Amino acid sequence: MKVLLSIKPEFAEKIFNGSKKFEYRRSIFKNPNIKTVVVYASYPVQKVIGEFDIDEIINTNINDIWRETCEYSGISKEYFMNYFTDRKEGYAIKVKKVRRYKNELNLKEHFGIIPPQSFVYLENVK
Repeated sequence: MKVLLSIKPEFAEKIFNGSKKFEYRRSIFKNPNIKTVVVYASYPVQKVIGEFDIDEIINTNINDIWRETCEYSGISKEYFMNYFTDRKEGYAIKVKKVRRYKNELNLKEHFGIIPPQSFVYLENVK
């Protein structure tokens, strides 16, 4: 099963160029069968641009996540800490294998959904 995540375009690009190997989340999908993340690059791109396989999901306190992932975070420590303000723990999705689509997809046209605030499960998607 796949999940679609809304990711800021600058971070989505870093995922696909290999400089960002972790996608951070304050909350995460609960379905343990999710193996692939479909990437929706949010405003101003507003397209589905590719997908990546999940290596692992780290769930621990914020300081440990940063210590373990900072080398390939793709963001500054200040940005990371601001993102997790008022949170004691968080999630880091480790990117395994990326696949950039040749043709970007329109979310509504191809998936029949509107952009999610956080994530949406994609059932029956290959």
